Amino acid sequence: MQSGKFITFEGGDGAGKSTQIERLSLALEEAGLLVSVTREPGGSPAAETIRSMLLDPDAIWDPSTEALLHFAARADHYTTRIAPSLRNGHWVLSDRFADSTRAYQGYGLGLDMTAIETLYEIALGDFAPDLTIILDIPVEKGVARILERAEVSDRYEKMDPTFHERLRQGFLEIANKEPDRCKVIYADNDIDTVTSEIFDCVENRLGLILQR
Repeated sequence: MQSGKFITFEGGDGAGKSTQIERLSLALEEAGLLVSVTREPGGSPAAETIRSMLLDPDAIWDPSTEALLHFAARADHYTTRIAPSLRNGHWVLSDRFADSTRAYQGYGLGLDMTAIETLYEIALGDFAPDLTIILDIPVEKGVARILERAEVSDRYEKMDPTFHERLRQGFLEIANKEPDRCKVIYADNDIDTVTSEIFDCVENRLGLILQR
């Protein structure tokens, strides 16, 4: 059986990742592929427990503790969910992965990037996504979308605009450093335009033809 592909979606809060993941998932299924959709932090029972701790609006963590928790969750997520799905031929779509730790704890909160990469190697070895879609949106637009939601904001969404701008610039720098893996798509366009650009990227980079 041919192994599946691992596609991650990254970007600041309010960028519309969930909507675009759902659309791509349906298109991949229509193309006859097996699809597994997951998220981080979370994606496995143990990782979901850690997620509730990390996103608690009242929790206070220093950046190094946050990173350790994220990679503990990620290691379990990879071992119990991502790797088996890929081996079984599934295309795995993840709402966030390791680039979010680089952006949030590294660029956003100032944790040394060398420490983050060391944790990455311990948790994942040389494993990396086949494609990372980074949805870029101006901070004020992303914050406005968050405020329109009915649900309670998590701890990261409540952080100030300067944090979110560092986050945005961090994602753009990650994409600039790894252009073969990452593709930045401007998410302030209408939803259908964003979807079309994502489909174009997946087709061009991973050799598919998707139904529009």
